Amino acid sequence: MIKLSEIDVDYDFTLDDNSYYWKNFWQNKNGLGVGNCDPDISSVALKRYHQSLWSKKLPNGEFLDLVLGKGNDYLTWKNFRFGSDSIVASFRYEKNRHILEDVKNSLSNYYQFMENFLHKTYTIGGAIIFPKRQGGINQSRGCNPKIKDRWDLTLECIRKYYLNEVSPLYNVLDSDRNFFELFIDFKGYINFFYLNDCVSADYKKVIFGINHIDFTTNCLPKSKEEYFQWLNFSLDFVKKRNCRIKEAIKNRNK
Repeated sequence: MIKLSEIDVDYDFTLDDNSYYWKNFWQNKNGLGVGNCDPDISSVALKRYHQSLWSKKLPNGEFLDLVLGKGNDYLTWKNFRFGSDSIVASFRYEKNRHILEDVKNSLSNYYQFMENFLHKTYTIGGAIIFPKRQGGINQSRGCNPKIKDRWDLTLECIRKYYLNEVSPLYNVLDSDRNFFELFIDFKGYINFFYLNDCVSADYKKVIFGINHIDFTTNCLPKSKEEYFQWLNFSLDFVKKRNCRIKEAIKNRNK
């Protein structure tokens, strides 16, 4: 396990030595941009960061002692298997192309702008771990049309789960109830993963990046303005979370 002091919150996991993330990036996916690998799988540094950062005392009093796994066993502890998940999305989808074209036309260098966004958000502040299984949280939140990989909506589902309230992800979250019980409540979950900048001071509300909806309408950005709002919200969140992680590392090393 790497030392906490070795964690660099500004390190970009797309630049790992074994990563070909940026090769032909803009030539793939009809010019919308797609990496040749997923840092959540390919980045050795990210896996070791996760292991060191989250191996600590849980709100229920147990100690989460993560072990590096091989193959499908990314990280393990007791009977849990964990995978990494990027919690920042840029929505470079074909169905969103009309908005992306508006964004592109409003910038002097769209490609550089988007690459800078990805470099900044593929740091540890933009990553988290979830229980790993077929149809698990990572997969379900990306595929669910009412969530569309939005982290704020995912977190709202988690908040509701702790209150035993229905949401589009309730069933999948309930399948991992043993995981969520480790944190006792929503506050425990937020504090453990340094997600405080995503919620109100009293932990009763999630802060939404763009339009807060009731899970019944299209949750993707609906205009160029909303798209920029979402990107700025995401960058601000990652920056603040990286600062929290850096401060937590300093305090744990005392």
